[in-house]
Amino acid sequence: MSKSLKRVETALADAGQTVRIVEMPGSTRTAEEAAAAAGCAIDQIAKSIIFRGEDTGHVVLFITAGGNRVDPARASALAGQPLGRADADLVRAETGFAIGGVAPVGLIAPVQAFFDPGFLSSTWSGRRPERRGTSSPSTPASFLRSPPRRGRISSRASGATAMLK
Repeated sequence: MSKSLKRVETALADAGQTVRIVEMPGSTRTAEEAAAAAGCAIDQIAKSIIFRGEDTGHVVLFITAGGNRVDPARASALAGQPLGRADADLVRAETGFAIGGVAPVGLIAPVQAFFDPGFLSSTWSGRRPERRGTSSPSTPASFLRSPPRRGRISSRASGATAMLK
């Protein structure tokens, strides 16, 4: 198991979650592929979207249902700063994960993060890609580390902020 996946497993265990990380046989680069590989609906996939805060220069993480799209204008308003594209070096340096494989837990340091509260009220089965080709079942509440503030980040659900690590 890679160091990154071990951090995810440890973070979930520290939150009281017992998980088994599963290597998927096919590609899980998109939410659609991840849902097909996991045998679940697309909105049962937690999708991590990373931006770079233009004012702070740090990553800003948005976690939403796989079928949702993060609206950049709403995301910027919620983050309180303009958002731009995060490059691979920044993502790795601040999250510990490679771009395209940022897990919602197991980050190497706290980051400003926004969580879609639709997961908390859905019948979500808890499958999410941890990195390309892997997933682990868990509960949506295991993502949250602090009480959220509310704000809309997508056209289908309202978002909530939380500091994740």
